[in-house]
Amino acid sequence: MRTSVRTKRITSTRGSGTGRAAIALCAVAALSLTACGGGGDDKSGGDKAGSEGKSVELPSLDGENLQVAAVWTGPEQDAFRKVLDEFEKRTGATVKFVPTGDNVATYIGSKIEGGAPPDVAMLPQVGVLQQFAEKDWLKPLSSDTEAELNKNFAKGWQDLGSHDGKQYGVYFKAANKSLIWYNTTAYENAGVGEAKTWKEFLTNAQTIADSGVEPVSVGGADGWVLTDWFENIYLSQAGPEKYDQLAKHEIKWTDASVKEALTTLGELFGKKELLAGGNSGALQTEFPTSVTNTFSSMDAPKAASVFEADFVGINIAQDTDAKVGTDAKAYPFPAAGAESPVVTGGDAAVALKDSKGAQALLTFLASTDAAEIWAKEGGFISPNKELDGSAYPNDVQREIAKALIAAGDDFRFDMSDQAPAAFGGTKGEGEWKALQDFLKNPDDVAGAQRALETSAAKAYE
Repeated sequence: MRTSVRTKRITSTRGSGTGRAAIALCAVAALSLTACGGGGDDKSGGDKAGSEGKSVELPSLDGENLQVAAVWTGPEQDAFRKVLDEFEKRTGATVKFVPTGDNVATYIGSKIEGGAPPDVAMLPQVGVLQQFAEKDWLKPLSSDTEAELNKNFAKGWQDLGSHDGKQYGVYFKAANKSLIWYNTTAYENAGVGEAKTWKEFLTNAQTIADSGVEPVSVGGADGWVLTDWFENIYLSQAGPEKYDQLAKHEIKWTDASVKEALTTLGELFGKKELLAGGNSGALQTEFPTSVTNTFSSMDAPKAASVFEADFVGINIAQDTDAKVGTDAKAYPFPAAGAESPVVTGGDAAVALKDSKGAQALLTFLASTDAAEIWAKEGGFISPNKELDGSAYPNDVQREIAKALIAAGDDFRFDMSDQAPAAFGGTKGEGEWKALQDFLKNPDDVAGAQRALETSAAKAYE
């Protein structure tokens, strides 16, 4: 999952681990290379000058009031508000944005059970979408929305928004969660480069620590960040088939493959000198702060690097003076196994009320018109395959988006987002809590496995 300015990545394979990962890694590598040219506002690289006019027709909704609930705050909420403003302008409806907080499923569930659900909700977890559909809380997409979805989205993204043969979700926003972002000055001063393997990453981290800068800023106060750390290592080591099995709880969290991944993650978490603020500091650091720790000062940063998705770029732009491509660069998550992992995630728009306005908004969100608005703001990747690449504000995001679209139907979605919310998406519970306890005591791998399995067994009943 994610929180404000963060949501969980380019693509990995649903089948063989080599072909699609290679596509994605080429694009992520280009993230560093193309960005080196400097200009963060470079518009080159698109096939056209950008979409013109309106790609989708919307009904008149004069006087209709809608509520849209989502996790987004800060710059993400501001960018989404611009999307909603355009919808209001075209339809005459009034749309109120309602922040859900981190516990999206709990917030939406309470509203539904209380008889006052929002019209539309943005769900950052596949597991929650499936649970809500099972409870008949979601309204199937209208024929107009489905037509727009079929035109603009690959089948894989459509499948993620469906349940029992019915289409419920529109994946409006996607993310690449397999990137290490780094302060170029800190790396240059320490004499280290971009690590290709986990061993090299740890060696570089120690060298950076010896240079007087804390190497890695971990946003451990947000449990979803820790799930992303685990998932990248697990996918790289265990491979896609095991990843799918663990995501469905077809194998237990006490499996030897989980032990191996936690032990590997413990090689970082177990050395407090490698973490900004040590283990206790990491546990008190929220995701946005983990980014500003790395980029708020180029000469004397609190940390040299931070792991997370492409949306780190918007935190850098909004909260620091660092420039992506010069002061801040990124490289693929280092390979802990045979190859670097690539994991993807996203936010699905669903209708909770069977109304003309709710369906019209979903139709709009499935269009290139809506995607283009946020794409121009930055910090956003769309799975909409018809969106012109020139809509993105720089080559960094353009290359990430190209890789996501090139993957077609073939990708690995964030594991915790596939789980029931009680396990994979609830603050202070389940996987979030177990991994925070592991960050606190990374020597206790067996204890972490037991805690994870106990919580998973209850959630998957």
